[in-house]
Amino acid sequence: MGDITFLILKRLGFGLMTLLIVSIIIFFAVELLPGDIAETVLGQAATAETVEAFRNKIGLNRPAFVRYFEWLSGAVTGDFGVSLVTDNPVGTAIAERLSNTLFLATYAAVIAVPVAIFLGILVALLRNTIFDRLTNIATLASISSPEFFVAYILIIYLSVKTGLFPPIANLSGNMSFPELLNRTFLPALTLVLVTTAHMMRMTRAAIINLLAEPYIEMARMKGVSRWKVIVRHTLPNAWAPIITVVALNMAYLITGVVLVEVVFVYPGIGQLLVDAVSKRDFPIVQACCLIFAATFILLNLAADVGAILSNPRLRNPK
Repeated sequence: MGDITFLILKRLGFGLMTLLIVSIIIFFAVELLPGDIAETVLGQAATAETVEAFRNKIGLNRPAFVRYFEWLSGAVTGDFGVSLVTDNPVGTAIAERLSNTLFLATYAAVIAVPVAIFLGILVALLRNTIFDRLTNIATLASISSPEFFVAYILIIYLSVKTGLFPPIANLSGNMSFPELLNRTFLPALTLVLVTTAHMMRMTRAAIINLLAEPYIEMARMKGVSRWKVIVRHTLPNAWAPIITVVALNMAYLITGVVLVEVVFVYPGIGQLLVDAVSKRDFPIVQACCLIFAATFILLNLAADVGAILSNPRLRNPK
């Protein structure tokens, strides 16, 4: 366990270092934007005295590195400052939207992960057949299609023409759980169609690569059925790449939902980010970007740890 603990701590250290570098990029990228933030927020009708007072209020009269360390220390404790538009705490504005995004990502993951793994195993069993070729064509089409294009196709056929699901994900606090699932089905299905293709193809490739191993040939020579060979012998050794691609797609479900949330007007953190950019509400933009980066780094760390724990050769590097 000592080697595993050291590897996990090393990955965690690299993740924290990466997050620190990303936080510097996020903060100073906003600083380098053209124009004056105070004038942009207040508008052209603001007087010079009002602009100067607003600059002093949000701390623009202080050096950038001082404001960065203040922002970073606050972000570590969950305090991202206040919104420039509403003057409300950024954490309060993000908390509800983040929970909605996590619900949508979980909804899509519950459908996508088992379906992708099952299809990957099935296609590996039936490789080089018509079913395999048709599935590859469908997955390539799904991967190549932008999320907003898939979303609009689903709206046309499952909402406009058939009326099965609402085209806009209007949420309210008093709706029942079945109604919540119904209203969020189209954005969840959009994410499922995009992520399932990646995970299914990786599962298929990992299993097919292992089918040529000598121990698989020996199992076949002993008369073990193809299904048992894959489930009992191949799949356990293919978990490392499968876990990696699943974790990366989970990161995408959280950090890559911006376009999907905008299309369906879903009240998630992606929609909040777009609104904040249009209103030049930079504290919310910085907080959303930092949360996205932290989520992606954390799930990459989970993928590394999962791959290590599932592979004896990685657990014992010596």
